[in-house]
Amino acid sequence: MSFAVPDSVRPIRDAVHAFMTERVEPAEEIVHRGGEQAATTLRDLQRQAKMEGLWALGHPKDLGGGGLPFLDYVYVNEVQGRSELGQLALGTFTLQDSLMLNQYASDEQRERFLAPLVQAEIWPSFAMTEPEVSSSDPTQLRTTAVLDGDEWVVNGHKWFTTGANRAAYTTVMCRTETDAPPHLAFSMILVPTDTPGYEIVRDTPVLGIQSGHCEVRYEDVRVPSGNLLGPRGQGFVIAQQRLGPGRIFHCMRWLGQAQRAFDLMCARLHERSAFGQPLAKKQLMRQHVFDSYTEIQSARLLTLNAAQAIDRGEQARVEIGAVKVVAARMLHNVIDRAIQVHGAMGLTPDTPLDRMYRHARAGRIYDGPDEVHIDSVGRRILGEYASGGNWEFGLR
Repeated sequence: MSFAVPDSVRPIRDAVHAFMTERVEPAEEIVHRGGEQAATTLRDLQRQAKMEGLWALGHPKDLGGGGLPFLDYVYVNEVQGRSELGQLALGTFTLQDSLMLNQYASDEQRERFLAPLVQAEIWPSFAMTEPEVSSSDPTQLRTTAVLDGDEWVVNGHKWFTTGANRAAYTTVMCRTETDAPPHLAFSMILVPTDTPGYEIVRDTPVLGIQSGHCEVRYEDVRVPSGNLLGPRGQGFVIAQQRLGPGRIFHCMRWLGQAQRAFDLMCARLHERSAFGQPLAKKQLMRQHVFDSYTEIQSARLLTLNAAQAIDRGEQARVEIGAVKVVAARMLHNVIDRAIQVHGAMGLTPDTPLDRMYRHARAGRIYDGPDEVHIDSVGRRILGEYASGGNWEFGLR
């Protein structure tokens, strides 16, 4: 497999790269301040992306997206990921939810939620994690939904429901079956956020950043029975199909974040001098470059390999689990070295590194902590040997 961007993808990738570096990155300070100017700036970026054919590139064409093949999307998403605002400005922040609805939504749900979702006319949110239980074992989730006539009555407590403070609806993972095996006891229900009993408790700060990770309580929230997404008891199946690609989407974007941090680090090494020489002349500083280069390249190859497996129609659970761990660690390490090279300046908002660093640390926890993925990958590989097979790297 080549690391190089295919010629067929290069034009659209170059266009996205220019959009990110020339328009999105310069707008970060305004958007991060919040308020009406931030909202206006983001809407304007979205308008420009739509006009220039850069909107929702990873979404299927029949949903109004760009229809890029999964592997091609890696090359585009890695430059879109240079800024956390990239997926908002270019309309890909709805991709996981759009694909989920496209597969499971009823005709009524598609009309109400899916079509406006792809155009960013509404925002989605997804509720799985709960503060009272370990979410690495989701069979413990306590939020329930009981069918009362033609309505579901939802009660429970969720947090890290990203985007709930601006979303039109939340897809809620809740227990609906009382006598079924654990992995067949949960369902997905679409809950409009303006439904009585839906209460946003707070925007939970993450390492000091408030960015829409909401804590939400559900108290006798009533929605029509038709708001069930997919079959009853299939919540885990739907969640896995949503989270699997979602994990690799994160890895794609993290490559862009790492590239940006790497660029900042290398530029700083040439700009800054100490003891009569540029920092680029110091061996320990070159060690930072070497370590970052090898980690970024390794994570990138793992990401491309996982995307290729998905393109072949495989579940790619080993590949996705492995790259989720490796890429999250890589991102943290590369940004950490860039901060070290910048010295005290790296700790301030004078560069994007301080915000990037805090977001990077969270990557080792959300969508499954490292430990869960490490255990899963090890178990699956050992299972091949237990059944008389092996894990021949040259054939996988």
